[in-house]
Amino acid sequence: MQPNSNIPTKRKEMLVELYQQAFPAVARYVSKRGGSFDEAKDIFHDALIVWYEKNPSVDNVAGYVVGISKHLWLKKYRESNNEVSLENQELADEEYSEISSTRLLNFLERAGKKCMDLLTGFYYDNLPLNDIAEKFGFSGVRSATVQKYKCLEKVRESIKQKALTYDDLVD
Repeated sequence: MQPNSNIPTKRKEMLVELYQQAFPAVARYVSKRGGSFDEAKDIFHDALIVWYEKNPSVDNVAGYVVGISKHLWLKKYRESNNEVSLENQELADEEYSEISSTRLLNFLERAGKKCMDLLTGFYYDNLPLNDIAEKFGFSGVRSATVQKYKCLEKVRESIKQKALTYDDLVD
């Protein structure tokens, strides 16, 4: 006896096609967010059940199932993060902020004093862009926005030149 022999042929073909179209995207999504292949399969199967039970009339079933899978993974991820001890989390946050702040400060300094002052005013002092425009002598909010963007690009370029990744800033 063949497995799933009680499933009509047309439905089997549709499920196989759905696996081929949607599962690789779900597996990549879960993998990039720290999940295993088995977890991706579980999430995908749960999404198939949700789709089957709701039986919505959608044009793109594969996209619908991928969307459900993403939602289910995020929900599972949030639930698993709620189980982490707050004491350990606070310690990790302190370590992260000390190390990354120091390295980030070095990159901001390389962008120049004016850029560092502008970015500090915007991100740390929460100054509105019209106040920043006035303080730095820009003609208006639009000029301040453009200058802020240029400063961020200087920092990004500096990081790229050093060939650093996100992990380099955290370790």
